[in-house]
Amino acid sequence: MKVINMLFVAGISLLVLNGCMSTRHVLGKDDADYEKASGGGRYSILQDHAPTGDIKVDHLPDLVPKWEQKSRGGNKSPYEVWGKKYWVMDSAQGYVAEGTASWYGKKFHGHKTSNGETYDMYAFSAAHKSLPLPTYLKVTNLDNQRSVIVRVNDRGPFHGDRLIDLSYAAAARLDYHKKGLARVRIEAITPARGQTYSPSKPVVREVVTPPEALPIKAPVASPGKVEGSSPELSFSHLQMGAFSSEESAEKLKQRLFEAFDTSVNVVINKQEDGLFKVLVGPFNDANELAQWQQKLQQEGFGNPVRVALVP
Repeated sequence: MKVINMLFVAGISLLVLNGCMSTRHVLGKDDADYEKASGGGRYSILQDHAPTGDIKVDHLPDLVPKWEQKSRGGNKSPYEVWGKKYWVMDSAQGYVAEGTASWYGKKFHGHKTSNGETYDMYAFSAAHKSLPLPTYLKVTNLDNQRSVIVRVNDRGPFHGDRLIDLSYAAAARLDYHKKGLARVRIEAITPARGQTYSPSKPVVREVVTPPEALPIKAPVASPGKVEGSSPELSFSHLQMGAFSSEESAEKLKQRLFEAFDTSVNVVINKQEDGLFKVLVGPFNDANELAQWQQKLQQEGFGNPVRVALVP
């Protein structure tokens, strides 16, 4: 009887092993791809997907942002994912950005987030590469102007040029959960210690992302456009951010030097409106500018905006 039981158990074990091997084979995954997809064996689902059936989110209450201390986990800077380094911002005060939003769902549901909390795809949360954890954001779908407030408690997304990953419920509130991607604007909400956010009070913005091709007026001491540059060059610099505080601008400048050493030229340009704009450049041609834009994105500096610096 024991021999039969042992043979039965061995047979089941072989079937399980063959099942795992077959899954890898069918998915076309080699060991490295399988490790990445499974998070080193952390996730039982290799391909993320939506919850079964459609969900309703209109009844879910809106988040009320409040001051929170930085979490003990998830704020190490720099940190590395898949061979790339990313830097965490000292503060989210006034952060504003536009880019592509995706969502993450059932694969990660119930697992730990970067700051040690449990991910709930039915709550309004998000993952971002460089904002402090936690950070509250107002996220607006630029295609339909729907908005939702989310709480960033995770790191990501690390695919392509995506700006933010929203929980499935947040994506449903913005009505792009069936499309998968959306163009969004994200704005940090940073209440003072002991205070909560009031929608009647506008968010004080420190970081400003201007539209592409917006000329930046240069003071006398700042470099203008490169002499002798090709006539096709409509942009001379990449703008990394704009700050009401010169100290904040200097911190970003230092981060850029730490990442690229002397291979990058950083200019802090004070505008007539009092903003301190951090610029990288000037560039000799459009190809060089595009290459540096990609480098900066890959090193976790968000999506640099191409600008023209004029005298």
